[in-house]
Amino acid sequence: MATTLKRIILGVTGGVAAYKAAELARLLVKRGVEVQVVMTAAAGHFVGAATFQAITGRPVYADLWDARIANGMAHIDLARAADLVLVAPASADFLAKLAHGRADDLLSTLCLARDCPLLVAPAMNRQMWENPATRRNVDLLVDDDVELVGPAHGAQACGETGYGRMLEPEAILDAVDAYLQPKTLRGLNVLITAGPTYEAIDAVRGITNRSSGRMGYAVAKAAAGAGAKVTLVTGPTGLPLPAVAETVAVTSAQEMLAAVEARIDEADIFIGVAAVADYHVAEPAAHKIKKDADTLHLELLPNPDILARVSGRARPPFCVGFAAESENIEDYAEHKRKRKRLPLIVANDATQAIGSDEVELILLDDDGRQVLGKADKTTQAGRLVDHIARLYNARRP
Repeated sequence: MATTLKRIILGVTGGVAAYKAAELARLLVKRGVEVQVVMTAAAGHFVGAATFQAITGRPVYADLWDARIANGMAHIDLARAADLVLVAPASADFLAKLAHGRADDLLSTLCLARDCPLLVAPAMNRQMWENPATRRNVDLLVDDDVELVGPAHGAQACGETGYGRMLEPEAILDAVDAYLQPKTLRGLNVLITAGPTYEAIDAVRGITNRSSGRMGYAVAKAAAGAGAKVTLVTGPTGLPLPAVAETVAVTSAQEMLAAVEARIDEADIFIGVAAVADYHVAEPAAHKIKKDADTLHLELLPNPDILARVSGRARPPFCVGFAAESENIEDYAEHKRKRKRLPLIVANDATQAIGSDEVELILLDDDGRQVLGKADKTTQAGRLVDHIARLYNARRP
């Protein structure tokens, strides 16, 4: 979380997702942020004020006329002290209040009286989210520079499935981080591949690698935070999906190639972080192969080189490659960069990077080399995206 964010008002409105706000408050406090919770009356039917007071160590406010504020101006005093107002969950009713400037309780009043950014994380039934009235209210809020975080698609408390589910607390924090970042990639479409691919041998076995996907996901978050519209094409990772414009789940290298080719025409920047398997089985078995022989012979065929396909286009996007090597790291990476005609390649030591959250990166481009000293992958992703933005923006007319 950006160090400039010291104090935040966490608004909680009525809805089943209110229980997630407690975890969100805990994560914010863990990051060293001073959290002041303001609840609506409806929120109290789902989670108690004592829960938030215990987590934040601060009194919880819900009443516009709360006597604990000496001058009777709770909405003014609380708003003045905040660097950010975050409403999570934000019900359909509360979105309507914000859109039309209604101020009939403490939370809606301080949102009007604030002098800081306002982010809202909607949470409601899918039909409420899709209702034309809600869509109009959302458009009004966007026009008023209110930032919407989510909602997500998924199972809902009503038993239905669709858009309207509040983002998970970790994803909301990612979105807050993204909101606070400099928008060096604003207005650009960035296509990113991440994770391993999996090539089937039979119905239960396959060829894959040890890539966790953490680096690719971190780059996707950082690019989104820099203002880009990010599409993430991801192999199987088991990681929580980042809050980006589009996520496409694939399994094999062929599926990843198809997903990339279907979207590459819209991309300004392509970042190939995925550890794509070099080979696939020529004829995978439909059923599990029985162990009835001492040896098993497989015919392997080369997989497509996705990065080379993209960089070799007549009008390629700005292409960034990754080179995970175990020896002669810079020599091999630079050879790969020149062979594929890449403006930038990111090299690292695969023996140290795989399975670790810390990594040293070496950036190789037309101007030479830059070493990003060992740091966690989130930090490295932010540094890398800053470097990409500088290179890309320098090439703009």
